Amino acid sequence: MAKIFQQDNFEEEVLKSDIPVLVDFYAEWCGPCKMLGPVIEDLAVEYEGKVKIGKVNVDLAEELAMRYQVQSVPTLILFKNGQVVKRLSGALPKARLISEFSLA
Repeated sequence: MAKIFQQDNFEEEVLKSDIPVLVDFYAEWCGPCKMLGPVIEDLAVEYEGKVKIGKVNVDLAEELAMRYQVQSVPTLILFKNGQVVKRLSGALPKARLISEFSLA
């Protein structure tokens, strides 16, 4: 299951993680985000232990959205060693996410 990241746990869970972290910046009102939700959950199960996968609700964590310049939702950002290494926007198919973020 995808983790929920918020302002109070983002540094510990994402920036200090020993493994890569894929973060889905989303909003409850966003149609494409709702379509992407099950894909994110599938990836969280499939890559458990290899890649930490979680979500940030931009309406509840505006500071994080601003810090990482999230202009539209959904936006997915891959962090490694506390650094942004790749970002994509839009509800993309699972196979494309795996390919783009080199998860395979």
